[in-house]
Amino acid sequence: MNANNTNHAIDTLIEKIIKTQNPTVVGLDPALDLVPDYLKQREFEKHGETLKGAAKAVYKFNKGLINALCNIVPAVKPQLAFYEALGVEGIKVFYKTVHYARERGMFVIADAKRGDIGSTAAAYADAFLGETKVGLSAYSAFPANMLTVNAYLGTDGVAPFVKACGDYGKGIFVLVKTSNPSSGELQDKLIDGVPVYELMGNMVTSWGAELIGNYGYSAVGAVVGATYPEQIAQLRAKFPQTFFLIPGYGAQGGTAADLAKAFDDKGRGGIVNSSRGIIAAYKKEGNEQDFAGAAYREAMRMKEDLLSVIGEIK
Repeated sequence: MNANNTNHAIDTLIEKIIKTQNPTVVGLDPALDLVPDYLKQREFEKHGETLKGAAKAVYKFNKGLINALCNIVPAVKPQLAFYEALGVEGIKVFYKTVHYARERGMFVIADAKRGDIGSTAAAYADAFLGETKVGLSAYSAFPANMLTVNAYLGTDGVAPFVKACGDYGKGIFVLVKTSNPSSGELQDKLIDGVPVYELMGNMVTSWGAELIGNYGYSAVGAVVGATYPEQIAQLRAKFPQTFFLIPGYGAQGGTAADLAKAFDDKGRGGIVNSSRGIIAAYKKEGNEQDFAGAAYREAMRMKEDLLSVIGEIK
């Protein structure tokens, strides 16, 4: 893939961000305690207090959120763990959620943090980015636009994902400097005076060197936490062609001011995640029947907060 390729995940994402003037991705992380009680009770009456009933409620929740947000937020990021926790029915909801979000015009980042080697990595890449061959046919199992990847197994654990990016016009976000409090236990360790997260950033740049899109960003991006603003600024300066997925805003303590240096001079270069801050905004307002409206209002508040620091996205 090169700059002339018209099917490039990061180009698509940037164009959606520019159109909405909103560098936000909403994490669809539907832990059951975040799903409005009335939705759960409605499905439990039909299916009992079962995994199926819970999964049905989650899907109704997700659809309501997607319908409310699809015109103002460019992307969603369903976290696979919350769907796996509901078993087979949850996996069905993950599949349906990916499809529904894309039908409504949203960019989908599958947050599965996959990482393995050889044929296993290739199978993960096929599942989320490419196709599964069945006889003479091929199927996209979970057709996300991008996938989060844990690259700490090294290059042979990432190569199948990078190949899928080139073959199918998809992208990945590699864990570089994560937002959790203990990330520094490993990621901040120095090797020959260079922190591990910076070494990983160098590898991300190398893996994505042949996958640069029309806006100058690679389809191999990096996860860089909002909770470490000094590192964000350092990594943006050092890796100008790496697009950032930025968790940690809001509930984890990251602020818009912390993100000022995560973006380039056109306001590009990153997308900021908010999960429960948006999807559970109704809890602050006290009206679970209006969970979708509350999510819309919080997403708009977050958009204005980010733009007050970033400025117009060009």
